Amino acid sequence: MTNTGTRPLAVVTGASTGIGRELAKQFASHGYDLVIAAENAELDHAQRELLALGAQVLGVRGDLASYDGVENLVAAVASVDRPLAALAVNAGVGVGGAFVDGSLRDELNVVHLNVTSAVHLARRLLPGMVEQAAGRVLFTSSVAAMTPGPFQAVYSASKAFLASFAEALREELKDSGVTVTALLPGPTDTEFFERAGMTDTKIAQGPKDDPAEVAEQGFAAMMAGKDKVVAGSARNKVQAAAARAVPDTVKAAMHRRMAQPGSAGQS
Repeated sequence: MTNTGTRPLAVVTGASTGIGRELAKQFASHGYDLVIAAENAELDHAQRELLALGAQVLGVRGDLASYDGVENLVAAVASVDRPLAALAVNAGVGVGGAFVDGSLRDELNVVHLNVTSAVHLARRLLPGMVEQAAGRVLFTSSVAAMTPGPFQAVYSASKAFLASFAEALREELKDSGVTVTALLPGPTDTEFFERAGMTDTKIAQGPKDDPAEVAEQGFAAMMAGKDKVVAGSARNKVQAAAARAVPDTVKAAMHRRMAQPGSAGQS
């Protein structure tokens, strides 16, 4: 990537597929150059797609669940030597199934990628944005943040962390020129449920939103400086509104029926 300085620069993590890839396309379509990051080879396909939209794009392959993976991304952003205008912290992973039966390594990977890397990357990149007194930050949380998630216990907790973290940073930075927005999608038509081992659940078999629509709404909310956006279909907004009134015990029981392994075949 050359340092032309004519277009603003954005960083998008988890940009190889799904919501992250669509967020990157939103940035490219709105005149941004990009540093995109993901672990898998699909990042190369995403980079070519973004180049075709007229953006300069630096792709960074690496495991953001590791300390070195985040540090390598930070170094790549610094190598571009341009002010960072926007940061979309989107990389995430889920694990389905009973917590006591699952892999500890897999559950800890959820924490490392969804939580630790988000804190790490924000701490490295936000000071520069604050110093320039301008910038937009987006954290991809989930409507799952509003509900205790049996059979997705660690994932739901990680998304609750991100929602709270985003709101706290927003308040800290309210006079800095940097805004922070939380994106809260519902079930979305991505590879999430396959990767999480949840294809036999009701939630995986139910209706899903278009990731392009979710990304468009998230991008618009971030650019408008909103605190959060419940993206996707109207049912997500209804769910989010109801979550504020329903006791956690009731929400947990409802989620169990949707996320329990084998629930897709149950009435």
